[in-house]
Amino acid sequence: MPPAPVSLGAAARVWAKIGCLSFGGPAGQIALMHEELVVRRRWLDEGRFLHALNYCMLLPGPEAQQLATYIGWLLHRRRGGLIAGALFVLPGLALVIALAAAYVTWRDLGWVAGLLFGLKAAVLALVAGALVRIGGRALRRPVQQAIAVAAFAAIAIAGVPFPIVVAGAAAVGLLVHGLAPDALPAPPPLIAAHDDDTVVGALAAAGGLAHTRRSWRSTGATAAACLVAWLAPVAALQALAPGSLYAEQAVMFSGAALVSFGGAYAALAYVGGRAVALGWIAPGQMVDALGLAETTPGPLVLVLPFVAFVAAAAVDGLGGGVAAAALAAWVTFAPSFLWIFVGAPSIEALRGHRGAHAALASITAAVVGVIANLSLWFALHTLFARLAPVELGPWSVALPVWSSVDVGAVVLAAAAMIATLRWKVHGVWLLAPCAAAGLAWRLLA
Repeated sequence: MPPAPVSLGAAARVWAKIGCLSFGGPAGQIALMHEELVVRRRWLDEGRFLHALNYCMLLPGPEAQQLATYIGWLLHRRRGGLIAGALFVLPGLALVIALAAAYVTWRDLGWVAGLLFGLKAAVLALVAGALVRIGGRALRRPVQQAIAVAAFAAIAIAGVPFPIVVAGAAAVGLLVHGLAPDALPAPPPLIAAHDDDTVVGALAAAGGLAHTRRSWRSTGATAAACLVAWLAPVAALQALAPGSLYAEQAVMFSGAALVSFGGAYAALAYVGGRAVALGWIAPGQMVDALGLAETTPGPLVLVLPFVAFVAAAAVDGLGGGVAAAALAAWVTFAPSFLWIFVGAPSIEALRGHRGAHAALASITAAVVGVIANLSLWFALHTLFARLAPVELGPWSVALPVWSSVDVGAVVLAAAAMIATLRWKVHGVWLLAPCAAAGLAWRLLA
């Protein structure tokens, strides 16, 4: 029996919950959405979830927020996508602005550092759990496992850019499909479509919905509306305040939204170098911003509003900081709605296409390798105070300095991993005790 239909109000409440609990970066956020929407509520099935995730991984910008927008659009059309995407971001944005205000006002976050210390252990456990769950579902065939390992090595050791890894995985999927079609999973069978909105909540039983079908007229109108909403503030600032800090930030953060293939870390590499070179922030402040963004709910690219706040507050005070953070958030996240509302109908049309499914299944496997790399990066920076470069032939990789291990972080992370992997503790029930333990550890150390 299919699940009962879901109302827009009920969906909004779930999206608000996800927005408040979406700690752990993309891996943890995707795992949380999977748990809430696929496992617990059965609002959509595994195949459709992974199909949407595959597309979002191809896009520049925050893939977890785009996935929320995609699923919200599937459930309740564009208004559902707008609500899902906004609620995924707003709780974290409010917290980042509050932390940024505290940061520039006092510059003494000793008690916050203790809380963040504990939260990082919980986040590490959530990321590890997400990797286990997603990897178990996405790496069912030896070919997929090999692609995941190759993607991990390409990024972690060779430093291959994310778009090249994705393109290579898609090419391998198409090649394998042509040579050995059974080596990759076949697309799930499509069940009869339901067009009545009363069955939108039973998406697991629906092969297609009326609003997911391509319409070039509707697509053109949607693209125009999204572009105007995104770029109108940028154009207004260029016309009314050319050369101002806010005009420069609008352009730079819009550029970050376009080039950040691979999610938050790609955006950070772009913005960090530019912001430091322009004198907006110091290198140490960029590290502080990343640490705060990693342990607040919402996409990791919320570090960009933090950077905007710090830079503007130094010139125009806290009011200027709030305005700059809001502007940075707008131009960073608005493009995500464009990519989903314009591109998702075409992606939905590819469901059931064997060649497209083979390419996307390979991309999913590569993404597991990417998440593994991010998980390792986070673990190294959580458990060790120092990393040192080591030459591996033509490549250089950062390995931990074992004498710099943080015993407290190891103990807390191990306890958090046991709690989440063994006893399935997650969300606030994991985060709150870890934060309290981290604060106590730092105060007593």
